[in-house]
Amino acid sequence: MEDRFQVGIITSPHGIAGEVKVFPTTDDIRRFQKLKHVILDTGREELHLEIAQVRFSKQMVILKFREFQNINEVERFRGKSLYVTRENAVKLEKDEYFIADMIGMNVVATDGEDLGILKDVMQTGANDVYIVEEPDGTELLLPAIHDCVRDVDMNRRVITVFLMPGLRD
Repeated sequence: MEDRFQVGIITSPHGIAGEVKVFPTTDDIRRFQKLKHVILDTGREELHLEIAQVRFSKQMVILKFREFQNINEVERFRGKSLYVTRENAVKLEKDEYFIADMIGMNVVATDGEDLGILKDVMQTGANDVYIVEEPDGTELLLPAIHDCVRDVDMNRRVITVFLMPGLRD
């Protein structure tokens, strides 16, 4: 299981006071209002940063870190990822899971057929779509709806699905 989760990617500095523009990689952009700390992965090191201010601009988040005071200090962070620890992650409801924890799980049909490994999850807006890599290397797309996904067993790392007619065609 992952111990940290990506919440955004710094796209550019914002202004001259050390703020950064962040593309959110989380479902709920408003979660940044409650964040106090993030981890910045620079590629060489991880910096634990304190968030001093949060603003929103269109679909982006503008963050000010207590540790940086001007544009020169944050310019080098373009394209770098921001993470939170599992303890600071969004609290999940019943039958909700972090995508990072599900990747690599075995996917089996209700009749016992091995369908493959969960390779990725596509977020479409209406419902997620599980991308399963089948044993022969092809991809199977499964809607993450109750009619299709029957059980997610995180302990055994198995997702059981009902293979609805037409999904393999």
